[in-house]
Formats: sequence, structure tokens, C-alpha cells
Amino acid sequence: MDLRHLRYFLCVAEEMHFGRAAQRLGMSQPPLSQQIRALEQELGVRLFDRTSRRVALTEAGRLFLPEACKTLAQADHAAQVARQAQNGHLGRLAMGFTASAPFVPQIADALYDFRQNFPQVDLRLHELGRDDQVARIERGDLDIGIIRGVEPPSLPPGLQAICLLDEEMLLAVRQDHELARRTADPGIADLAGVPVVLYATTSSADFNDHFFALCDQAGFKPDVTLEVGSFATLLGLVSAGFGATILARSLSRLHVEKLILRPLFPQVRTRLWMIHKDDLPPTAQAFRAVILQAISRHDAKPKDA
Repeated sequence: MDLRHLRYFLCVAEEMHFGRAAQRLGMSQPPLSQQIRALEQELGVRLFDRTSRRVALTEAGRLFLPEACKTLAQADHAAQVARQAQNGHLGRLAMGFTASAPFVPQIADALYDFRQNFPQVDLRLHELGRDDQVARIERGDLDIGIIRGVEPPSLPPGLQAICLLDEEMLLAVRQDHELARRTADPGIADLAGVPVVLYATTSSADFNDHFFALCDQAGFKPDVTLEVGSFATLLGLVSAGFGATILARSLSRLHVEKLILRPLFPQVRTRLWMIHKDDLPPTAQAFRAVILQAISRHDAKPKDA
């Protein structure tokens, strides 16, 4: 049975006139009559009683009509689902991210924009370290990952990385700490002999390695007194005077009492990377476009905005 036949039948049933139905369908009457007869032959029933004066549905046609309407509606729905899936408006998007990513305004804006513009996508977010994200993307469990690192990540074949942004790192200390009171901006060398608290998870591995390398270049090994697994604990302990730490500027949005943030001189930078397979499903393509638009929109703002 051809869906076209059902549409012809529905049009004739609505008009109850082959001539008007043919005109509405943009065809001549004889081919329409032939198509209806072909449908009746296929079904083995008569759908219309035809006379020179009138057209009427038979009992079979009357009962067939609502079923034909349902079939056409379901076919239209199926076509709409396919189109929505193709353009990324329907489906699933699994995304991994490093713990600091939601505090980056561009990332937060992209997540908001995506949820507003693609509400039917099943968006699943997972806070994971770099290695877990890479492994899960390679397996197909994740579509997109957002990781932090100074250098481009080393990725297996078939995966790529896009640098979303690079941002300054800041020194965080308690307000009565000697490095908070100093007039000149402190540098990495000034952390020699200073207790340091680090955020120590797999997601921070790249930055911690970079931090240790910077300390080595400055001629000392950092005095790491505590390693913690959450930003809340990290900031709480630094504000309680347990030591200093280094944070991405985006985390300055977290206001903690008695915590002072100082620029470093010379600057220390960190980068945020988006990683994914070379071939992306439509939902991931849509999110990539949204996040790149958010980055571009932010870059276009005046620096004092």
C-alpha cells in the first residue's frame, strides 16, 4: 500500500467529489479515479459508492478512513523525527567535562544556549578526568569532552582537539598571607618554602605537572602539604590558612571569605580543550557549533564588558 494512495483516498473522502479532489491534488480526474480503484483492488473492498450524481463512503470506507488518517499522521511524525535527528534536534548527547569547566562563562553560556535551542536532546553530563574522557570517547560512550591542559592533549587516532580558550592562572592565598600583602605581583619563585594546597585528581594532572615543571625551572620543589578532591575543599582550606594554591581566572567567580586572588608575574596560562571523534553524530555537531558561537561571541565583547 502506497502512502500516496492513502492521501488520495483521504482527499476524496473529504471532498466527496472526484473533480474537486483532483483539482486540490493538482492532477486530472481520470488518474485519481485510477489510483482509488488500484487501492480498492489491493484492499479487496469497495471504499466509495459512485453514481453520476454523488460519491459516498461505503461502510468499509467509513471504517477505513480513521485508520488511514492515523497511518498518515504516524508517517508524517516518523518523517519529522528523522529530520529532527538529522539536524541534531533529537537524540542523545553525552558530554564529559573537567570540574572547572562549568565555571567558565563561555562553557556555561553554551550549555544554557544548547538546552534552550535543543530541548528534546537527552543531554547527559559527566564530570570526569582527562584520561577517562579520552577512553570513553574512543569507546563511543561519550560524544564530546572538555579537558584542561597547557599543551594540546595526546590523543589516539580518530580523535581531535580544539582549543576553546586560554586563560590566566591566579595565586590564591588567605588575606593575611605575606604574598597577599606584597605590593608587587608574586611569581612562581615566591612559592619556594610556602605550603601549597593542590586540587589533585586526574582532571588536574596536566596543570599540576606544568606547575611542578615551573617550580623546577625556578629552582625549588613545592611544599605540597595537602591534596584535595574538590574545589570547595581547596578554597576552604586556602581561606583557612593551610597554604596557597593556583587557580584558573574563571574560578574567581567563586567568592570565598578571606580569600585573596593575585595575578602572577610572569603570567602562567592554562587552556581548555574540546575533544571528540573526527566523525560526530548530529547532536554533537550541533553542540560544537553552539559552543564555538559562545566562544566567538565572548571574544567579540569589549574587554571591559
